[in-house]
Amino acid sequence: MVTKLMELYQKYKEIILYVFFGGLATVVSIGSFAWCDVIMHMDPLIANLISWVLAVTFAYITNSLWVFDAKPHGIRELFRQAAGFFGGRVLTLVIEEAILLIFINGLGLPSVAVKVGAQVVVLVSNYIISKWFVFREKK
Repeated sequence: MVTKLMELYQKYKEIILYVFFGGLATVVSIGSFAWCDVIMHMDPLIANLISWVLAVTFAYITNSLWVFDAKPHGIRELFRQAAGFFGGRVLTLVIEEAILLIFINGLGLPSVAVKVGAQVVVLVSNYIISKWFVFREKK
């Protein structure tokens, strides 16, 4: 039984770790958003920017070290990798900001609920960007 579980883990290690650390990054994102929006009474779009910085920084570190096992070799590769990662996340930030603008500011739906829904779109989009562009294996 344990051997079978280890085989499954090895086969799906990247996806399992991405979901685990992505889940933690989502907790960082939603938690910091809720703090800024609900507790500090910030505008939802500003609260989202703050939560984005915190969550993306956390995600870059965990994705680089453990999910994609893509430790950069040298400062130049570190900057290339980080720029690609944060650049890709800017794209999903724009998508998320649009979702928040439409559903919170436009339709008046509950901010934290909209943020949670937006995180599903962001999580899937970020995986695709990271897997295909940022942490891809060099040929």
